Amino acid sequence: MKLNNGIIGEKYTVSGMKLPMAAKRRLEVLGLTNGTVVEVMNNKSGGTMVIKIRGTRFALGKKMTEAIEVMD
Repeated sequence: MKLNNGIIGEKYTVSGMKLPMAAKRRLEVLGLTNGTVVEVMNNKSGGTMVIKIRGTRFALGKKMTEAIEVMD
């Protein structure tokens, strides 16, 4: 499942990212790697999603959340 389909308040485990290398590395530096648990905090109508990774909140755009694969 794609992260952009996540439900507010639910936690998911990252299973893969299909992003350009520069974007992927940037997210890895911020702590978003395979196996990381991500909590969906907010999902705005324009596609922006606020997630919590290891206690820190991040806002990701629609294209990024569509490229991140997660498992329940």
